Amino acid sequence: MELRQLRYFVAVAEELHFGRAAKRIHISGPALSQQIITLEREIGAELFVRDRRSVRLSEAGRALLPDARRMLALADDARRRVQRAAADSVPVRLGYVSWLPDDLTAVLGAAISLRLDEWVLPSHVQADRVAEGALDIALTWVTAQQASERGLTTYLVRAEPLPAVLPGVSSAEPIAAQQLTVLIDADESAWSSWNRFAGEFADATGARIVRIDDGGVTGDAYYAHVRRIAAPILASPKRHTAVPPPSLGQRPVTDPVPLWTWSLVRRENDDRAGVMRVVEALLTVAQRSSWRTPPAQRWWIPADDPHRGVLDGSERR
Repeated sequence: MELRQLRYFVAVAEELHFGRAAKRIHISGPALSQQIITLEREIGAELFVRDRRSVRLSEAGRALLPDARRMLALADDARRRVQRAAADSVPVRLGYVSWLPDDLTAVLGAAISLRLDEWVLPSHVQADRVAEGALDIALTWVTAQQASERGLTTYLVRAEPLPAVLPGVSSAEPIAAQQLTVLIDADESAWSSWNRFAGEFADATGARIVRIDDGGVTGDAYYAHVRRIAAPILASPKRHTAVPPPSLGQRPVTDPVPLWTWSLVRRENDDRAGVMRVVEALLTVAQRSSWRTPPAQRWWIPADDPHRGVLDGSERR
C-alpha cells in the first residue's frame, strides 16, 4: 500500500466521483481507476460501491478513510520538515521513459545533485508522478492538454526523427510516410502515448494502421511483426533491447518526417533552485547538441504537441 494510492483513495472518497477526483489530483481517469483497483486487491476488500450512476464508500472504505487521512497528514508533515531542513541539498529526482542523454552526470556537471529514478515507466505515468510529487522532473512525452491538466511546465529537450524498419538492408534512401504501417497496441495502460501519436500520424499521412495485442511496439515482437507484415513499419522511440535480425533494415521517413518530442517536465509551482539548475543545464546541452533543431524537410508532430512554437521558430524556450 503506497502513499500515492492512499492519496488517490482519499480524493475519490471526498469527491465520490472518479472524474472530479482525477482532475483534482492531476492524473488521468484510467490511471486513477487502475490505482484504486490495485489498492483494493492489496487490501483484499472493495473500498467503493460503484454503479452506472454513483460512487459511494463501502464499509471497508469508511473504515480506511480516517486512517488514510492521518497517514497522509503525517507524511506531508514529514516531507515539509525534511524539505525545510535539507533545502537545496536534496537531490533532484529525475524520471524517464526510454531516452536519456549519454553520460548524464557529465552533461549536468558535478555541482548538480541528481537522483535518477529506477522506475522506467510509460510517458503518461511519469507525467502523473511528477504532478503528484513522486518525481521532481521527468523526460517524457506529453500533449499540451495533458501538461495543463496536471499543472506541468514543459521544455523541449529533443525532437527525435523516427525511422522505419522493413525487410531488406539499411539505407539512407528515405521512404514516404504514406507508405508506412503503424502499430497500435490494445494495452492502453502501457502504450497510450504511442497509440495517440501513431493514430494521429496515420490520420495525417494515410499510413496504414495494424492493431496488435502483444506489446509488439518494441522488441522481438516488433521485429516479428515487420517480418510478418513484410512492409515498412514506423519505429517507436522506445529503445529496442532486442538485436535486430540481419534480414531487416532501417530507413529514414520523409514527407513528412515524424518527430517524437522529448519534454522535460516539472510542476508549475516548483521553481526550487536545484530543479531550475537541472532544467537550465539540460536545455543548454540540448541547444549545443542541436537536439531541438527540426530537420530541413517537412516534419510532423501531433496537433496538441506543446513544442510546435519552438520547432517552427515562433517562440524560444
